[in-house]
Amino acid sequence: MTTSTTDGHGPTDDPARVVSAATERLEHQLDWYDRKSSSAQRAYKRVKGFELVVAATVPVLAGLSAPAAVTAGFAAVVVVAEGLQQLNQWQTSWVRYRSTAEALKHEKYLHLSSAGPYSGPDRDRVLAERVEGLVSQEHAQWTEARSRRESEKTNDPAP
Repeated sequence: MTTSTTDGHGPTDDPARVVSAATERLEHQLDWYDRKSSSAQRAYKRVKGFELVVAATVPVLAGLSAPAAVTAGFAAVVVVAEGLQQLNQWQTSWVRYRSTAEALKHEKYLHLSSAGPYSGPDRDRVLAERVEGLVSQEHAQWTEARSRRESEKTNDPAP
């Protein structure tokens, strides 16, 4: 089995380096998906919380006979906040990234326990393949969702 050397400039057959490369990649990806999931969750909850508070203010302003411009302004803020949520897809990202992070954790603990697909002598190669499979799958879903959103924008008739 061949992999990069520690300096990244050529192949080596050092099995210890293969283990290190597979587990290092797993840890890096797990950390990335965990951080991105948390960040998307915070953004989603902040925007939705703000949106709820402002939306709840609209009928109160109307009931208090506030100037129409003020009430309409608050309603417009709700529309903008929802538009930002739809544009950035924080909820979808949160769920998708969390799902990938949990799948990576599952692989990590199976690997550490030498269980399931990691019970054989090539367990580190299997780890590398499965981690890359999960990351590639998530990337494909992201690319598909992005393409779908772009085509929806393109197919929308101009006002």
